[in-house]
Amino acid sequence: MAIPTEPIGSVPRPPQLLQVMASFQAGKIAREALEDAYAEALRDTIEHLEETGSPVLTDGEQSKPSFATYPLSGLQNLAPDGVVIPFADGHQRQLPRLTAGPFRYGIHAGSYTKAARAYTQRPVKQAVISASALSLLYPATEIPGYSREAFVADLINEAEADIRGAFDEGAASVQIDFTEGRLSLKLDPSGDLLRSFVGLNNQVLARFGPDERRKIGVHVCPGGDYDSTHSADVDYAGLLPDLFKLNVGRFYLQMASEPDRKRVLQLVSRLASPEHLVFIGVIDPINPVVETAAQVRDRVLEAASFLSVKQLGTTDDCGFAPFADDTSTARDTAFQKIRARVEGTELAARELGY
Repeated sequence: MAIPTEPIGSVPRPPQLLQVMASFQAGKIAREALEDAYAEALRDTIEHLEETGSPVLTDGEQSKPSFATYPLSGLQNLAPDGVVIPFADGHQRQLPRLTAGPFRYGIHAGSYTKAARAYTQRPVKQAVISASALSLLYPATEIPGYSREAFVADLINEAEADIRGAFDEGAASVQIDFTEGRLSLKLDPSGDLLRSFVGLNNQVLARFGPDERRKIGVHVCPGGDYDSTHSADVDYAGLLPDLFKLNVGRFYLQMASEPDRKRVLQLVSRLASPEHLVFIGVIDPINPVVETAAQVRDRVLEAASFLSVKQLGTTDDCGFAPFADDTSTARDTAFQKIRARVEGTELAARELGY
């Protein structure tokens, strides 16, 4: 396929996996049974992704508690009363709060890459959480004996190790999830918080060489949880100029659900450098209606009227279930939407002569 197409990451977990997870949390089964259920869900996810024709796969985040909190697994220096993220429908997600140092990841993303590659010969993309998202774990009041500066130094080291470990385990590319980027403008309309996030992430990216950064991308969207968003009301134009200051080679941009795509695509065309690969969202994961291949084709052609086909790719606006307990989208629906993306992208490529 001349136009690359990739999933963002998460796929709804099978009902049987969710049942096993609930039983484990209730203390009714042993961890071995949980690990077996994770492995079976991963195998099934890889199989179904291959059946869609997807040229690049992910692990579907089947064994992650969420796209954001997987590094915190097993950590004891956390309290539950951290930053609250409100969604438009009224529900909330809450991050934990760091209570003591040092900060270390409980699990690194390379373990997910290794597990996925055991089931496929196709390229595997690994999603990781941004350092800026995890920076929200540190409380407003300084932790005695562990300064914010010390925390940031540890965080940068761990975020680098997370990306590097994924490459070491054979990831074809690494996608940094940066959904807090658009949200930051809601929390701080001045843009200072966004710029601090970009600066922090660039400190991590500075640890990698140019060839490595070409295989590292960043994903942004207004959130997608229980068919609701946290920052869709924030103007995309406020985010994009600072977003494109991130020293990555790939950008994965929510676009299918954007009300004025042409305005945003025009801005992207001005900000993107020729060496950037820009993956445009052509599937809306929180819309229950499955897009047709023809609809996807038309969205790709629209994007191609603003961006060079040589730097254009397609993706989904967001993951289908970034949090493990999100059952708002049926698993079969997600795979149907992914198939439509693959087929529609191929239709567009043919029409464009590629």
